[in-house]
Amino acid sequence: MEQKTYDNQSISSLKGADRVRLRPGVIFGSDGIEGCQHSVFEILANAIDEAREGFGSVINVILHADHSITIEDYGRGIPLDYNEIEGRYNWELVFCELYAGGKYNNNEGDNYEFSLGLNGLGSCATQYSSEYMDVRVCRDGYCYELRFEKGENIGGLKKYQYSYKSTGTKIHWKPDKEVFTDINISTEYMQLILKKQAIVNPGLKFIYTDEIASIREEYIYEEGITGYVKELAQSKNFTEVVFLENETKGQDSLDRPEYKLKFQIAFCFCNETPVLEYYHNSSYLEYGGSPDKAVKNAFLYSVDKYLKTENLYNKNEKKISFTDIQDSLILVSNSFSTITSYENQTKKSITNKFIQDAIQEYLKDYLHVYFIENKDEANKIAKQVL
Repeated sequence: MEQKTYDNQSISSLKGADRVRLRPGVIFGSDGIEGCQHSVFEILANAIDEAREGFGSVINVILHADHSITIEDYGRGIPLDYNEIEGRYNWELVFCELYAGGKYNNNEGDNYEFSLGLNGLGSCATQYSSEYMDVRVCRDGYCYELRFEKGENIGGLKKYQYSYKSTGTKIHWKPDKEVFTDINISTEYMQLILKKQAIVNPGLKFIYTDEIASIREEYIYEEGITGYVKELAQSKNFTEVVFLENETKGQDSLDRPEYKLKFQIAFCFCNETPVLEYYHNSSYLEYGGSPDKAVKNAFLYSVDKYLKTENLYNKNEKKISFTDIQDSLILVSNSFSTITSYENQTKKSITNKFIQDAIQEYLKDYLHVYFIENKDEANKIAKQVL
């Protein structure tokens, strides 16, 4: 058997589109349907970030019969022209360069203060992982068009004067079966993700057209998470829906920079539909992390304290656990920060110590007053928990 040589010429690097096409799991967390779904979410996230900045209130989403996707927003439109500072065209930076974008100075109050996307990875990585991608942007009195096939630009940037009703960005692309093992994005996934984004972005309307299921739906929550908690409770809650909101600043440790934090919490108690959901910068935190720990610690501490203060524990009764509380709690948390520590690129959990501490202490203070001022509801909660 011939001995293989391992020398200085054995080391190589992936270049261009191959950095994503051959290793999609590194960027999207998976080379299967979950990774493909995350690539779709990245383009959607950019449209949502524009709307959250105050540019556009409607996002159109189409799941086509061939499993390609169109996402159209009415924001400012991605700048694609020549960038004198970088010495390159912006379309190359946005769609062909990993770690290039306009979301890196959010803690200094720049564009996209509370951004949702992968911050310089999403548009490029999704383009690289596509069979094809067509981009159309309206801004500055012009229409800009781009075409990509399997990570390569075809024909350069087309720019022409255009009279449009609104600025915005429209992207139509098809995930590549050569990159992902499964590209059949389901109707159920699209419905779920659009509903969740409507919940945490009050007043933003998503118009969804599904050519596979032959449906057209709209998602909008004018009351945001409060409306969602009411929907979950279905008028069967035995306490009123509470909505909390706070804004503060802090740092995770003395050697880390200070950053802004905003958070909203809506909750009520209901015997039939216990739900805990956490969102950060609009990302659904499937595994929670900092907000989850804060909520559990604060509720357990506060309810236990109330039970002790009111002598509601029976003699030798074991201290309650959070599970006892969770069995009848509907709570949705929606937080935003200018610096976020995610466990990984797929953003399913955050680890910021300051976010946990800030939410936890605020909730403890609120619940202390809430139990004193709402004795009837406090006793209902206590009875249910015990």
